[in-house]
Amino acid sequence: MRARYGVPLKITAGIAAAGAVGLAYAAGFEARSFRVRRISVPILPRGMRDLRVLQVSDIHMVSGQRKKQRWLQSLAGLRPDFVVNTGDNLSDPEAVPEVLDALGPLMEFPGVYVFGSNDYYGPKLRNPARYLMEKAQGRHGLNGNAPAVSALHNPWEPMRDTFDAAGWVSLNNARGRLKLDGHEIAFTGVDDPHIKRDRYERVAGGPAQDADLSIGVVHAPYLRSLDSFTADGYPLILAGHTHGGQLCIPFYGALVTNCDLDTDRVKGLSTHHAAGHTSYLHVSAGCGTNRYTPVRFACPPEVTLLTLTSRA
Repeated sequence: MRARYGVPLKITAGIAAAGAVGLAYAAGFEARSFRVRRISVPILPRGMRDLRVLQVSDIHMVSGQRKKQRWLQSLAGLRPDFVVNTGDNLSDPEAVPEVLDALGPLMEFPGVYVFGSNDYYGPKLRNPARYLMEKAQGRHGLNGNAPAVSALHNPWEPMRDTFDAAGWVSLNNARGRLKLDGHEIAFTGVDDPHIKRDRYERVAGGPAQDADLSIGVVHAPYLRSLDSFTADGYPLILAGHTHGGQLCIPFYGALVTNCDLDTDRVKGLSTHHAAGHTSYLHVSAGCGTNRYTPVRFACPPEVTLLTLTSRA
């Protein structure tokens, strides 16, 4: 009997050990292996100087995450022309002061922001396996895509007030502008589609005709929002939310996007087509995780430095 059952037992033990090592790597190393992705997007009018845009997304700050705070503070050394924060700054109602401390040096630069569901509501403890199961059944995510009911409300108002006081422009179902070296950069944003706070009809109408550049901003890249921005003629849409898939398979990619976007565009630069128009779409993989699923695999945490260049 030992000979018969000894090998399977060893195989099972080996698989368990490999799983434990993988989990330790995903939680202990990769989830804190912060990096900067650099890409170029050719959307500026000819003759306009290049613009450096730092997109920060899905920080999901938990109180005590000192390494993440220090790394975010260091990003001011990139000297961006402006910052775009695409939401989900929180994963802990006690972490608002730490988010503001981490982003303090970046608030010295012009910026715009939208909020995500985790800015408004605290995360819930759930079995991560359900995340994959729900996506396979056509449902979308750890928090669902319906308005939160009986959820823990995060203290997002002090974060909003501090961003506003620093001169960052709220794009939650709103339009806004930044002036840079005599150039007008216009923005149009919607509040988070993941919890159905988006009201595109309030900001519809397309790019500002008197601006040098117009950009669409949204937290969760649901197709209804991407279609609206693209159909209206925005050359670039910036989004976050997906975490790049968070748990990916090497040489294959993401299994889920946590919304109705396809997995081929779960992170990085791609294009989106609607109503005969084409927009560049950049989806940030983000630099954090839900506090109850603090792991990443084959998808390190990141911010993106986008260099906007002249059209060919």
